[in-house]
Amino acid sequence: MTGTIEAHTFRPRDLVGGHLVVDLVNTVTARDAEPTGSIDWLDGYPRLLQWAALTGQFDPADLTALQRLAEAEPDSAAIALAHSRELREALHALITALIHQDATAPAEAVDQVEKHWKRAAAHARLTVHRQTPQFQVGVETSGLEYLNHELALRAYDLLRSLPLERTRVCPGPRCGWVFIDSSRAGRRRWCDMGTCGNSVKGRAHYQRKRQGG
Repeated sequence: MTGTIEAHTFRPRDLVGGHLVVDLVNTVTARDAEPTGSIDWLDGYPRLLQWAALTGQFDPADLTALQRLAEAEPDSAAIALAHSRELREALHALITALIHQDATAPAEAVDQVEKHWKRAAAHARLTVHRQTPQFQVGVETSGLEYLNHELALRAYDLLRSLPLERTRVCPGPRCGWVFIDSSRAGRRRWCDMGTCGNSVKGRAHYQRKRQGG
């Protein structure tokens, strides 16, 4: 990925992907921006924790434990963040290839996702909750890599059941976010109508007025 790293305070409107793993992919914005390039919002491990907290998918006590570990081991936290970015970019490449129905999935992305899943599985234990077997990881076994391990496990589950007919890339200017359309009609075009949708409509209206004038 080429682009810049920029501080960003995550807000609920940033979580429009329809799945935790897709929302991770969308921590980079403006992937379609040329020539300036994309913008990476994960400017540090604390930002990753802020994003994780906003998703509501992680135990606050675990996130507090990770914050303390990161403060005590900043070098290890930086490595964990690098792994988060690596996993995110591999998932973006793989998911978008599936969306565009590429005949061959990008081999490097497949290898990266497999590598991250194997790391996660090595730290996981099999549990049965409500008669459903599942692999689980925790801070006590994964340390600062806990979020990466959890995301890698969930990514594998998502990729096996990804509804390709409803998974899209937003065509909005300076966007390129991925989203799973869960609307009843299945005709959602934008990541969010209130941002990209209105922006494009506003530009089109302005162009029509100029041409009419």
